[in-house]
Amino acid sequence: MPTLITQPSIIPPVGHKPKLIEEYAGRVATQNDSVSIARIVCPAGWSENGQQPEFAETKVVLQGKILVEHQQGVLEVLTGQAVTSHPGEWVRYSTPEGAEYLAVCVPAFSPQTVHRDPDI
Repeated sequence: MPTLITQPSIIPPVGHKPKLIEEYAGRVATQNDSVSIARIVCPAGWSENGQQPEFAETKVVLQGKILVEHQQGVLEVLTGQAVTSHPGEWVRYSTPEGAEYLAVCVPAFSPQTVHRDPDI
């Protein structure tokens, strides 16, 4: 029988300026460690430390723009576009104008496997 997820779990945010993280599937919401799916709303000016996660992450931008810094430069991901970062690849995300997006991580997101850069 299919499992109905009636509401997401709210995950405490990390980064500069608060953001909303609603996890629909993953380690917190469904105790699933194979995939996580979350809706995220970031304010204008939000950023977080760089990271080198052990998981693949695809972000689908529903509204706004995400900047993705990587070792070769910067990608601008606009409404209706998506970006995938690969395991072991260094990335740093920011939303200079704000954004709403879906994040899908395989395997599921974990604070222990994201490997964020230390605060400066």
